[in-house]
Amino acid sequence: MRRHLYHRLYHRIFVSLLLFVFIALTLSALAGHFLLFQVFRPHLNDRVLSLAAELARELPPLDHPPAELQATVERVAAAHRVHAAVWSSDGRRLAFTSTDLPAPPQGTTSTRWLMAATGPVLAVPLADGRQLVVQPHHIPRPTGFLLAVTALAGLLALASHPVARLVTRRLEDLEAGVRRLGEGDLGARVEVKGHDELATLAGSFNQAAERLQQLVEAQRRVLASASHELRSPLTRLRVGLELAREDLAGAGKCIDDAVAEVEELDSLVEELLLAGRLELSHPALPLEAVDVGALLTAEAARTGAHVLATAAPLRADPRLLRVMLRNLLENARRYSLGGAVEAGVQPLDGVPPGVRVWVADRGPGVGEAERERIFEPFYRPAGHTEGRDGGVGLGLYLVRRIAHAHGGAATCRPRDGGGTLFEVTLRDQSPPA
Repeated sequence: MRRHLYHRLYHRIFVSLLLFVFIALTLSALAGHFLLFQVFRPHLNDRVLSLAAELARELPPLDHPPAELQATVERVAAAHRVHAAVWSSDGRRLAFTSTDLPAPPQGTTSTRWLMAATGPVLAVPLADGRQLVVQPHHIPRPTGFLLAVTALAGLLALASHPVARLVTRRLEDLEAGVRRLGEGDLGARVEVKGHDELATLAGSFNQAAERLQQLVEAQRRVLASASHELRSPLTRLRVGLELAREDLAGAGKCIDDAVAEVEELDSLVEELLLAGRLELSHPALPLEAVDVGALLTAEAARTGAHVLATAAPLRADPRLLRVMLRNLLENARRYSLGGAVEAGVQPLDGVPPGVRVWVADRGPGVGEAERERIFEPFYRPAGHTEGRDGGVGLGLYLVRRIAHAHGGAATCRPRDGGGTLFEVTLRDQSPPA
């Protein structure tokens, strides 16, 4: 069905193009014929008048036999390549070389052009009352132009056929790619040919398909990792409850551990929900005017980090900023191995304005191969254990997603003198004036 529709589209494009060309060429041919006739008309008029005058001089008088008049008309007309006819004053045809020549109106006293079925003719009144009608063998007519136009349209049809087919074939390829993607083939791509609008459309489709594939694969990884992360505290919770049931005397500690596991599950679910919301390209953020320096100072007090902060106003989502700052500080504390953690914030110029947040530690550092991977969901560097002490692997992923949601970026690089430095840029999210 789809191929039938596209074949119909192809035929519509081809026929429309051919019809447009034919009409344009026909109008051009008629206009050219008219202009050409206007240019040559004075010359044609003088030539026909000269031929008519010469023919009139050679015609025999009225009292000569009709056969002599017929012979004279045929001889002179053949010699000058014209058609001719002689009419009496009362409208009788006396001699002729063509029956298509019309009779001139009776009483005509001046030379005039008449229109016949075969084209224009010249009627010349003679002194003896007779009328001479003359028409050259070759008069410019639009027929030749129309035939030329038809032939040219045929050539253009042959030339435009592959062009129209190429356009619709590219549309068919694009439609096939869209259909494959809709059927679940996330690797469906179309070949980008040329540099026109169809090529731009094909490129946009490929970019959209690539982005969709990345999102789906990321969701699959998140779901696979989330199932594992949820299973671990649930397993520990079940084991703790079974131990509490078997040892009622020590149930208090088991219950405390179970509460901690529930808190971890609640934190994990909350982070999963937040990660899913931030997967949107442009999530709607509840914006407020906040001082990022004050937020950083408040969050640093929980981890004991040393803060070098100045006032850094920003219009942003304060809840997301708290989550971002807390995750950065907790990650630095976890990796500092008991060492000092430093953090700071400073305003950034530009349009829109922004802020730069940095958090640094003196831990073992992050290898070059892992500086991007640590921002992936549920990724942990080698040797880093899961659980409450090691986190669940969503902290830095949320840091980068929150930075992107605020028009910024998050990076990791080695710190001079050892350790790791995380930098986050954020841009003001005020609506444009």
